[in-house]
Amino acid sequence: MTDETFLHDPYTKRHSPLLIVISGPSGVGKDSVVQQLQARRVPFHFVITATSRSPRPNEVDGVDYFFLSEEVFHAMIAQDELLEHALVYGQYKGIPKQQVREALASGKDVVMRLDVQGAATVRRLAPEAVLVFLSADSEEELLARLRRRRTDSEAQLQERIRMAHEEMARMAEFDYVVINREGALDEAVQQILAIIVAEHSRVHPRQVRL
Repeated sequence: MTDETFLHDPYTKRHSPLLIVISGPSGVGKDSVVQQLQARRVPFHFVITATSRSPRPNEVDGVDYFFLSEEVFHAMIAQDELLEHALVYGQYKGIPKQQVREALASGKDVVMRLDVQGAATVRRLAPEAVLVFLSADSEEELLARLRRRRTDSEAQLQERIRMAHEEMARMAEFDYVVINREGALDEAVQQILAIIVAEHSRVHPRQVRL
């Protein structure tokens, strides 16, 4: 039985849908993991994050992110329309609340990618969420990945490095840790799918309420 077949099995749907948070420091590969999960066509709802930054080459509004102005962000914050939001590296990021509620109501597991600060916010609002910490092989490897990205100014890079140190120290706040080794993306994705299958097999299932 393949992972996809198992995840579609009626047995797994006897339990309530899960809220799965994939988090970790910048540069650890959160986007790559989520993209690989999507490519496998597993029956999840993948939450789209809203951001105030400009799109990078090949990024599509409504697919990779919702690209919003700071003015729109301020209005959504004032109207309590975001599940979580933060000002990260001078840019707003947030999760539209209604999107998550509608997906859970449909019975689908919900997967969201968040920074460590955002994951902590979701845990406070939804203690039954499943929090997965994505890590590199080592802190040295993580810092090397950040330097190879070349999408930030030197000041932004130094801030990301500082934040990475702080975020790695918060690993114990999560339910699971998955190592995303260089060149072994499929292995990390397989581990996350195994976690989700195990969570659906709990005798006492999680009940997510927002």
